[in-house]
Amino acid sequence: MTTLPLEADSVVLEPKKPNRWWRLLMDLPKFPMTILMIVLVVGVFAPILQPHSPTDGDLAAALQEPVFTGGNWDHPLGTDEQGRDILSRLIAGARVSILIGFSVVVGAGTIGVVIALLSGFLGGWVDQVLSRLTDVLLSMPFLLVAIAVVGAVGPSVRNLMLILIFMGWAAYARVLRGEVLRIRNSDFVRLARINGASPIRLMVLHILPNIMNTLIVLATLQLGTTILTEATLSFLGLGVPPPNPSWGGMLSDGRPYLTTNSWLALIPGITIMLTVLAVNLLGDWLRVRLDPRFRQL
Repeated sequence: MTTLPLEADSVVLEPKKPNRWWRLLMDLPKFPMTILMIVLVVGVFAPILQPHSPTDGDLAAALQEPVFTGGNWDHPLGTDEQGRDILSRLIAGARVSILIGFSVVVGAGTIGVVIALLSGFLGGWVDQVLSRLTDVLLSMPFLLVAIAVVGAVGPSVRNLMLILIFMGWAAYARVLRGEVLRIRNSDFVRLARINGASPIRLMVLHILPNIMNTLIVLATLQLGTTILTEATLSFLGLGVPPPNPSWGGMLSDGRPYLTTNSWLALIPGITIMLTVLAVNLLGDWLRVRLDPRFRQL
């Protein structure tokens, strides 16, 4: 009996697994991501997508109905009491919401991360002072303070962003400080300290990357809160000053016409609701995917 020589060892190559972030991207929930992508694209390219000027009115074309109630396609979502195109103002309002939302999240998140790293890692009197400052800010009613300060200094986009950043960083600092306290006593941090790593190197290269998951979830949830707060202040006349369009301002302008021309309030109201809902759904999904405590359930 003859046997055939084995020409070569057979090698089974396993397919390369996609990295963690690619798997996370492919598993994103469709509804909130679709809504957020639409808002993001519309906001970024607002000057190109606006069919009419969002601030120039035409009294002869005032209070035209949207197409779904018998209007014409020149103004698909109708016009307001000054003859301004609702669709153009909605698109411009998306740009304002994105600008304020992301600016506040980045600003407040950056301050919150720095405070959390200093407080949690250094400890001692630094932790005591920063923790008390955080407690003071968290004890204040966020919206009432924002209303009082903006009412005192005057409504503008810059003032609105500054007060929201000032009032928003404490939420990041409180949660992230707990993460820093947990991580600073880990074996890899102790080993890096034994090897002579400086405190700044330990915080930036060893602790910060390990709190990024929590930071991403917090930032996503705070984005929805910021958009809603901006809309609330604009509704009260303390946010984006007219004639600049904002969703909250449009909702306020349409309130007197709820019984006669309801679309003036319903269209921006539904837009705010869908955007904030999508952001919160995405934040909850990220919390489940990125937090190991939830993945074990």
